[in-house]
Amino acid sequence: MKGARHSERARAALQDLAETDPAIAALSLWCQHRDGTQTRTQGTTITYGPDFAALPAHEQRGLAAHHILHVAFRHSARSGELQARLGDGFSAERYNMAADAVVNEALLLADYALPRPAVTLTGLLEGKTGDAVAAPVALAEWDVDRLYHALGAPSDDNGPAGNASDPGAARRFVPDLDAEDGPSGGDDSGQDAARWRQHVARALDAGRRAGRGLGRIGHRIADVPEPRTPWEVVLRRLLTQATMPQPRPSPARPSRRWIAGAAQATRAGTAQPGFEPGRRPLSDVPRIALGLDASGSIDDARLALFWGEVTGIARRLRAELHLMVFDDAIRHRTRIDPADTRPALPAMPRDGGTNFVPVLAEAQALRASALVMLTDLEGGAGPPPRGLPVIWAVPDGTALVAPFGRLVDLSA
Repeated sequence: MKGARHSERARAALQDLAETDPAIAALSLWCQHRDGTQTRTQGTTITYGPDFAALPAHEQRGLAAHHILHVAFRHSARSGELQARLGDGFSAERYNMAADAVVNEALLLADYALPRPAVTLTGLLEGKTGDAVAAPVALAEWDVDRLYHALGAPSDDNGPAGNASDPGAARRFVPDLDAEDGPSGGDDSGQDAARWRQHVARALDAGRRAGRGLGRIGHRIADVPEPRTPWEVVLRRLLTQATMPQPRPSPARPSRRWIAGAAQATRAGTAQPGFEPGRRPLSDVPRIALGLDASGSIDDARLALFWGEVTGIARRLRAELHLMVFDDAIRHRTRIDPADTRPALPAMPRDGGTNFVPVLAEAQALRASALVMLTDLEGGAGPPPRGLPVIWAVPDGTALVAPFGRLVDLSA
């Protein structure tokens, strides 16, 4: 955008925002405003098209604020990060719709006017569950990533959820967000999220002091940027710790300290010290047990992503992967050798109840280094297994507590 000029189309709307909403006005200073062929957001750049110029002044203010919040909440960057993680399973349109829903709900609460039709968070949640949710409650509980996964999850029935693959079809949804170019994730992503969190916090504080605009509701927005460690990094760290080779006592060979003490006792003519076994490193190939909950609560995109991550970890650690597909009992077992570079995810049924006890018992019988359970945690677990690290990987960890072990939230 070198040499590009500040938007002429948005000039009046941005000037009005400076007078009416201190929070949005402060955030707009961190955005690049340009005229273009379409009204869209990519990264920190907002382009304003002829469609924007054709709107009345009050809708121009609302649409400008809409795109400023896309930038402030890092929706473009987060879309790119999630796309990199999900690959072909990622839906850019669904993510854009989730981002629009959160932004529009916040702006409507702040008394902005938006061009119609406008997708809203409460509208999507009601269409998905059939239950009406108050706007302040929805904004306080739902961020874009969680909403994205919820919209793609299979419906419990054929009721109001409609077509889960296209939840915005009936709303004539028009995408207006492009994923940010360039590498994403890692330390730079965390630093960027931290910077924007500071920008948003200062802007909302200014709005609260003024008592108008977005500042009146800012403390209730769950989507405010927050640095988070991706679940892949957490899982990798936990499995690496669990499969780290540990020295074992070896009765077949004495320790070096005992050899030196015995030699000294022989020379001095004193009593021999008691035998002290040496220690040898663990040379056996570590085992990772993986329990896949086949009760139907895990969508295919996350299942494929999780499968690729776990098998990749198994290859890097040179670990055996023992897969158990289960519902109320183990329905399928298979062993994947660490030399297998492209293990296929087996076809499996996706229904029935859930019982974790058989999987925990099987993992203990295998003497696994760790058990990873991909599930929604709706099942009986029994007492915690002794000596077996258990990692619960759940599609949405909000308000969930693992019965024991560690919980990894796949929506993070």
